[in-house]
Amino acid sequence: MRRLPTDRSELTSYEFRRMRARILAESDVCLVCGHGQVDAVDHVHPVSKGGARLDPDNLSPIHCVASCPVCLRKCNSEKGNRSLAEVAQLVTSVDWFAGP
Repeated sequence: MRRLPTDRSELTSYEFRRMRARILAESDVCLVCGHGQVDAVDHVHPVSKGGARLDPDNLSPIHCVASCPVCLRKCNSEKGNRSLAEVAQLVTSVDWFAGP
């Protein structure tokens, strides 16, 4: 049986929660704004547009429930089901993606 794009049951699966914990332990830098202290992960290539649901390479940290403490954006809401190229990324004076 083929899963409908609106079926998001994988988000509560043990496998997804384990991947989310590993990704957040590796980095807390948001893929949209580039600031730290993220609280969720999101699909880089949206599932509704063919992105893999449980591929760790398609998941990246993002601000979701709590807005970014630096720029106050709700990054996951802004991204929606658009690809990262379609979302206006924040340009800052510090390259947050470079890491420590």
